[in-house]
Amino acid sequence: MNILAIGDVVARPGRKALKAHLSQLQAQHEVDFTVVNVENAANGSGLTRGVYKELAALPIDVMTSGNHIFSKREVFDFIDDEPTLLRPHNYPAGTAGTGIVTVTAANGAQVTVINLMGQAFMHPSLDCPFASMSEILRSTSLQEGLILLDFHTETTSEKSAMGWHVDGQISAQWGTHTHVQTADERVLPDGTAFITDLGMTGAYNSVIGTDKDIIVKGYVTKVRGRFDPANGPAAVCGALIDVDEASGKARSIRRIRVESE
Repeated sequence: MNILAIGDVVARPGRKALKAHLSQLQAQHEVDFTVVNVENAANGSGLTRGVYKELAALPIDVMTSGNHIFSKREVFDFIDDEPTLLRPHNYPAGTAGTGIVTVTAANGAQVTVINLMGQAFMHPSLDCPFASMSEILRSTSLQEGLILLDFHTETTSEKSAMGWHVDGQISAQWGTHTHVQTADERVLPDGTAFITDLGMTGAYNSVIGTDKDIIVKGYVTKVRGRFDPANGPAAVCGALIDVDEASGKARSIRRIRVESE
């Protein structure tokens, strides 16, 4: 079974690149299931109803997010009605939305997608993502089918530690949030595909999706300006994962990067 995971879609350039390349990637690699992180899709931070509808029109099975999912307040008006739009599962009980969903893939397989957020340099008040993941894996409802995890966090060490924590218990874990694609994709010893960060789907002549001049000026003057998203050519970044449906173990994982003009 072929799974496509796409990293943080940033603003209009990221959405435009995703629209231009997603269907082609799916056809080229015979993709059965697609997960896309969308927390930066609306002007670089958060998600509006209009942007969500734009993305929902694309062949995406599940959308994940992270610390910016609630940046646009209007997301509260629709997130409870969209079970395949996830926010991190380890937000407190009662938070709008859900962080876990099980979906039937195009080939009939049951796929559970989990979205968690880290604590290091992020939100230490959230529930421990490691404890949350262990609790999820104890659920009897997850004994069949494939399990995928988008772990949205800042540090490479926390992402890597989670990979070892879940190795052999889920099919794949990838990291999002830092917007820089890492070169450490591999199948861990007990069969879980892992990559520290999928990278960004957005304008690449930028500083992780933000107008480069604004960021450079901030470092030079020590005065921060408004973080406007960059424009210009964009890249789609992510990973392709091949999973054996019978065992739930990953056979391979490889990075993808497709540039748009």
